[in-house]
Amino acid sequence: QVQVVESGGGLVQPGGSLRLSCAASGTILSIGTMAWYRQAPGKQRELVARIGSDERVVYADPAKGRFTINRDNARKMTYLGLNSLKPEDTAVYYCKVDLRSTWLSPSDEAYWGQGTQVTVSS
Repeated sequence: QVQVVESGGGLVQPGGSLRLSCAASGTILSIGTMAWYRQAPGKQRELVARIGSDERVVYADPAKGRFTINRDNARKMTYLGLNSLKPEDTAVYYCKVDLRSTWLSPSDEAYWGQGTQVTVSS
């Protein structure tokens, strides 16, 4: 059984920083793309950033220049550094990990965490 767990959210003032962590555990044979999404109240879930198994990174426009994604394959973790936070960054941040838990699967399967709340407010 595979679990994906996020941590590191909280309340921060505008201009502040946070570092989110995401850990995958369980029977994992290989990990592909790891990504962070967010969902603000009343809005659809949107991509924030993703990092491929080749370390190639893609950022959504709101994240460019402020957020940094990286991964630690040995620990099966991904991190999202949030800097220069704005009130509009307030959302639940979700981690998505594409992985293979059995060689019977023809391709990676997506596993989501339960989310971690980030609130930016003075």
